[in-house]
Amino acid sequence: MSSRSKPISSRLYLSLLVFFVIGSLVMPARGQADGPDRRIAYKQTVDAKGNEVTLHLHVFLPEGAAEGDSRPAIVFFFGGGWVGGAPTQFYPHCAELASRGVFAAAAEYRVHSRHGTMPQACVADGKSAVRYLRQHAEELGIDPDRIAAGGGSAGGHVAAATALVTGFEEQGEDQDISSRPDLLVLFNPVIDTTPPNGFGWQRMGDDAEELSPIEGVYAEQPPSVIFHGKADTTTPIDSVRRFKAASERVQAVCVLHEYDGAAHGFFNMRDQNNPDARPNRYYHATVEQMLGFLDDRGYLPQDEAK
Repeated sequence: MSSRSKPISSRLYLSLLVFFVIGSLVMPARGQADGPDRRIAYKQTVDAKGNEVTLHLHVFLPEGAAEGDSRPAIVFFFGGGWVGGAPTQFYPHCAELASRGVFAAAAEYRVHSRHGTMPQACVADGKSAVRYLRQHAEELGIDPDRIAAGGGSAGGHVAAATALVTGFEEQGEDQDISSRPDLLVLFNPVIDTTPPNGFGWQRMGDDAEELSPIEGVYAEQPPSVIFHGKADTTTPIDSVRRFKAASERVQAVCVLHEYDGAAHGFFNMRDQNNPDARPNRYYHATVEQMLGFLDDRGYLPQDEAK
């Protein structure tokens, strides 16, 4: 595994900037004051200059949650082209799922704008987050066999990579504890990073194919649901259609919801520049379909462990 990376071209930088803006223009459903119930430090690491970094899970707890419960859990990774973004993007989803009995968290992870890091570090942090939930399942009150990973855009890549990319594990962690989630919930994800047409391959140096989830499809992969807009020009829908076809060839479950006229970032709840606007109609549509997918797989235990 190589950690080398190539300079960012002007065209790629513009695409990454679009990712960063779309990943940032959202607001939490309950507002900043009524945000997560807890912030849990899940990892101590360093940035590109060797400075210490503490990464947190922004946790939304179901009513009556307690240590020793066995609730399903999900961890979301924000979008932003591996360059920027914030966990607040998935606060609305976390709040909704917590109200349905799910332990829901939005994860911090290292990004280029704040830490000088490349996508390899993003994937390593994603795997650390899943491993932390499984390692601390009893004290967190979650079921170690019902941990989902979700995300949008580059965060969708991070989530998918925890399930489909081999290696890029954080040194020093207990590798006997799996960093693989049991389910995937992906919103316009980067699913193909292979050259010459995969998104972001220039940033990944010699690791572009190794970091590409579509290259890691296998029969026992976690069931996945994908939400993607047909008008997405940043991560064109063809990539997830190919991923779905590849998954079905090995008889793995992959549910794809396509949306007419929807561009990149269509699933976000609101534009932060217009907080008084009505919630995005696509947000409600994708959330309802997400809930249906999770319910079908036993991840919505509204009355469980209360």
